Amino acid sequence: MDQNATQYLIVGGSAAGMAAAHTIRSHDPMASVTVLTDETDKPYFRPMIPFVISGKKKSQDMAMEGFGPYTGKDILVKTNSRVVSVDTDSRIVSLEKNRNFKYEKILFATGSRPFIPPDIKSVESKGVFALRTLSHARDMNKRSAYTKHAVLLGGGLLNLKAAFALLDRGIKVTLVVYSPQVLSQLMDAEDAALIRKALDDAGLEIKTRVSALEIESDSSGVKGIVLDDNTKIPCQMVCIGKGVLPNVEFLKNSKIKLEKGIVVDIHTVCSQPDTFAAGDVAVTHDPISGEPVMTALWTNAVEMGRCAGLNMAGLPTAYAGTFGVLNATQIANMPFVSMGVVHTRDLDCEIHKFEAQGFFRKMVFSSDGSHLIGMVLIGDISTAGLYRHVIQEKIPVEKFKHQIIDHCLHWGHFIK
Repeated sequence: MDQNATQYLIVGGSAAGMAAAHTIRSHDPMASVTVLTDETDKPYFRPMIPFVISGKKKSQDMAMEGFGPYTGKDILVKTNSRVVSVDTDSRIVSLEKNRNFKYEKILFATGSRPFIPPDIKSVESKGVFALRTLSHARDMNKRSAYTKHAVLLGGGLLNLKAAFALLDRGIKVTLVVYSPQVLSQLMDAEDAALIRKALDDAGLEIKTRVSALEIESDSSGVKGIVLDDNTKIPCQMVCIGKGVLPNVEFLKNSKIKLEKGIVVDIHTVCSQPDTFAAGDVAVTHDPISGEPVMTALWTNAVEMGRCAGLNMAGLPTAYAGTFGVLNATQIANMPFVSMGVVHTRDLDCEIHKFEAQGFFRKMVFSSDGSHLIGMVLIGDISTAGLYRHVIQEKIPVEKFKHQIIDHCLHWGHFIK
């Protein structure tokens, strides 16, 4: 076989791409599997990169190779390999520096990149970051040595994790959020009180309902930021976490169907033969509403990548779908899970809430009360996997609805 030819070509070396590569290798042990990544680093665990900022972990601690289901055994990974175009008729991808790669089947797992608001002036200043890659984390780590005060724009999960990494280093951190609350995409404002208290107790300063206008800098880099309420905050670092954009530019002149991301069917197949997509870049479906949805969540990317790998290896497998909202993590020592329909203001649904010291839960049922369609758990997140099963499989809840409301559901309730 040509040195630049492979049976399975995977464009993108993060969660979806490596999950697919390992799945293919498990079911087709003799085939050639090649992963192309545009990063200088070999595949790594992206959710761990805030630990590089705090200094708790080194770059080498992030590596996927040899760990769990992401092993790189017998998988060729080529770094510094940015794909610039794809010819699905000839089955050739073109890379930078006039390099080409032939393939038989291809998976696009190119992920997403940070969205940088165009109306913020001087975002190119030294000391401005958009945390997305291991390289970004290393640069933030270096800048942290010269930083007394950091301002983070956006109240999403990754920015919050970056904030606590900086707090661990003794750096003052101000979080600037345009919405009325942090984590606004994951829960309603009134449901986030426990998390907000945990953030306040941890020393994170939060400014809501404001946005950045301009970043001020001098020869040493960032020296301050100007907000739209006419306040100025002196700082030496700015991190922008205002959402992401799918990496699809290299497909604009191809025959691959795009609708913001790459459109796939329930088997992760694109609009051309033997082409697949998975992870942040794929437009899949929400299992509750059936509506098209994209997500930038690691666990979803892994699940979708495994599904794509099975289909590429000739084992037809349907993808169960991606929740528009699905997250489980811990912020300021406060674990939480949000899943399915969680924004319920003016929504026709049945809601049950319970709050106690250090604990909050919200269970959302369909308007007729027959199905669980969403939930928020803060503090005690035990059995969250059971609730996900009930939501995703659209299981009627009549026989164990009270157990869901009282947060005492267990697998025995599924036995007929």
